[in-house]
Amino acid sequence: MKAQRRTFLVSSAAMTLAAAMPKPHRASAQSPDRPAKRSIPLCVFTKPLTSLSFDDLAARVADLGFDGLEAPVRPRGHVEPKDAAQKLPKLVKALQKRDLEITVLTSAINNADDATNRELLKVAADLGVRRYRLGYFKYDLSKPIVPQLDQWKQKLIDLAELNERLGICGLYQNHAGRNTMGAPLWDLRYILNGIDPKDLAVAYDIRHATVEGGTSWPLTFQLIRPHIDTVYVKDFDWDGTKVINVPLGQGMVDPAFFKMLADSDFSGPISLHEEYLDHADPALVPKHIDAIRDDLATLDRWMTDAGI
Repeated sequence: MKAQRRTFLVSSAAMTLAAAMPKPHRASAQSPDRPAKRSIPLCVFTKPLTSLSFDDLAARVADLGFDGLEAPVRPRGHVEPKDAAQKLPKLVKALQKRDLEITVLTSAINNADDATNRELLKVAADLGVRRYRLGYFKYDLSKPIVPQLDQWKQKLIDLAELNERLGICGLYQNHAGRNTMGAPLWDLRYILNGIDPKDLAVAYDIRHATVEGGTSWPLTFQLIRPHIDTVYVKDFDWDGTKVINVPLGQGMVDPAFFKMLADSDFSGPISLHEEYLDHADPALVPKHIDAIRDDLATLDRWMTDAGI
């Protein structure tokens, strides 16, 4: 799927670097670096690979067989938000050499008021990035819930208006947790009601939805489906009352989810997250690469079985 590229006036530094780069393009049916194209794009969350140079990162992701990456552009990510105008174009250029894109830019943004947030989104939109993941909202459990939702809803309305002007879509991920907005999913549906999904939508995480929903996750999937733009895939298991991350296919995530996804006319993208090895140790990069390769094989099998 070829993402639309939209432009917006940004700082002269970003424009100078961006102008020197070739326009991004997608791979043909066969690529020397990757297998035949899938019906929907797959990207990989590259948080475990932030120690790599941009060129090495692009080479590893291309060799694994992905169409793009979900790139952390937040504190301790591939690019610090304050450095976006100077460094983000360099990351995009390295990816273009391998016929890759930033499918999702992972940020800590959850409001439109901060100047650094606005600048980062302008730079990203000018470079053709179509999606970014937001930061999270956390409930104060000592206070009523609905007024907090109404306050956050206005923040998301403001962000959606900014996104519309820039031509970029914000994604809020449902994340498990006792005080995390979006964990039960009904609250996320409440807060997004009336907001156009092309401007602000959901990154639906089947792992977190299963943790919170148990056997009822198909109900909350149907509830939030009109707002879903992107799907996150990873797995978990229970160790007593503790949730532990495990390789895909070795936990509680039901492969039947992908048949439901196919039947809902979902067109992607899907982002694979490998969460069960230590992300902080650069020495583990080779193990992360092997783990991602194994998880991708499982994901490809599940998608093929579902007709995706």
